[in-house]
Amino acid sequence: MKTSGKIAILGAGESGTGAAVLAKKQGFRVWLSDSGKIKEKYINVLSHFEIAFEEGRHTEKEILDSDEVVISPGIPLTSPLVQKIKSKLIPVISEIEFASRYTDARKICITGANGKTTTTLLIYHILKNAGLKVGLAGNVGESFAMQVATNNFDWYVLEISSFQLDSMFEFKADVAILTNITPDHLDRYNYKFENYIDSKFRIAQNQTNEDAFIYCLDDEVSAAEVNKRNLKAQVYTTTLQQGNTNANAYLIENKIHININNNPFTMTLEELALQGKHNVYNSMAASIGTKLLGVRKESIRQSLSAFENVPHRLEFVARIHGIDFINDSKATNVNSAWYALETIESPIIWIAGGMDKGNDYSKLEDLILKKVKAIICLGVDNTKLIETFASKVVSIYETQSADEAVLTAYSIGKKGDTVLLSPACASFDLFEDYEERGNLFKKAVRSL
Repeated sequence: MKTSGKIAILGAGESGTGAAVLAKKQGFRVWLSDSGKIKEKYINVLSHFEIAFEEGRHTEKEILDSDEVVISPGIPLTSPLVQKIKSKLIPVISEIEFASRYTDARKICITGANGKTTTTLLIYHILKNAGLKVGLAGNVGESFAMQVATNNFDWYVLEISSFQLDSMFEFKADVAILTNITPDHLDRYNYKFENYIDSKFRIAQNQTNEDAFIYCLDDEVSAAEVNKRNLKAQVYTTTLQQGNTNANAYLIENKIHININNNPFTMTLEELALQGKHNVYNSMAASIGTKLLGVRKESIRQSLSAFENVPHRLEFVARIHGIDFINDSKATNVNSAWYALETIESPIIWIAGGMDKGNDYSKLEDLILKKVKAIICLGVDNTKLIETFASKVVSIYETQSADEAVLTAYSIGKKGDTVLLSPACASFDLFEDYEERGNLFKKAVRSL
């Protein structure tokens, strides 16, 4: 395994800083470059480990003088700099690919358009409660590379985005979970859904018949693709189709049944800490994944009953004068917003909008007609949302801040309504990320 030479790292966020620390500890010469301003907490880490870095620019001479480049997921592979690096035949890899070289820990990896963060945290919760020495990394928690550099876990639970998968080549998941595939990030995939599908299925690359691949039978895209692809891993399935006992996790009336190696266990839907159809899928996938690792069913059942919801995912914020406020800022695509709208039973004032990623809002039209009394657009350019739904709801408002959106919603809300922030869009037009958007929403609600 190579432990010398020069590594260049593009991007100095959680991913890039972690990769820099690991590369330094492995004996590489490290050059970290960020075209923007680096957060103080990351500058402190880089300075502590005496890692050379720059901000506000990319010095091509330093980068092109490297043996390998680790790229942060926010940087498109189509960017001119990355294309120039590749033209010099310098390998470009993700932080997760890089970190996997330096650990013998087994990896349970989750990807998908929706539900991947919840499923990842559920699995981590179950494994930790079961007493396993386990780390949480990837798109959630600390970077994988930082944890490999500073810890010695037996297992890692990794949430992996399509952007990370695109730069992963030799990495192998011991257990791979694909929650679902719906159109998302199409702006990064030449607006071709098939390119995004191919990216998601990289989660199964390099798997052998000793590994496991878990997917949802009810997701038509995933099911069709599994039938077309020659997956090497043992395949396990989930479904909410009543009585479909051919799946490894299925529903009979109000009970989920998990059946692995003819050793079944059941839970009622009411026992699950996370409610809503989408969370039943997440709980099923987490149950299969952890059961395959030998976790006792009693431990899985207890963990699924005690789990606390993910921040920014259908997070109840407050009830003010009979109006409920729900923070679902993590819903950055149409399918995620569909689940949120489908889950809520009361009249909805829907706060939506942001940076459109090639969204097709037509999937939401039936729910909008049935449930939504007003739409509050929160974004720089709301044209597409307004054009799609102007004839579907009585009122549409445009706002430019979380404070303005919350005040507008509160002014038109009535007792029994729910104000739902579920944007169906990325946050980067007005906010640093979905977390800032959600936190500012919660702050505005609590200021009412």
